[in-house]
Amino acid sequence: MNYVHYYLSILMEIYYFMIIGYLILSWFPNARDSFVGGLLGKLVEPYLSPFRKIIPSIGMIDLSPIVALIALRFVVMGIMAVLDFIVGLF
Repeated sequence: MNYVHYYLSILMEIYYFMIIGYLILSWFPNARDSFVGGLLGKLVEPYLSPFRKIIPSIGMIDLSPIVALIALRFVVMGIMAVLDFIVGLF
């Protein structure tokens, strides 16, 4: 079971840093048009778009990625708790 926790936390950290990298690319002009920016956009934008619909931006500042990162942490912690509960039943 520890392997599942380990791999799940590694995947979460990778996706976490992908989101942060995508946000950093938004600070540079034409960086999202590069190969890396396009790849990160295809992987990260489907997760960020529901948060952007719900949370309005404040001027030029978009707070939805912060909420998305916090939600990602809570979802992974919830999945780990459910897996611990299921394994504890057997």
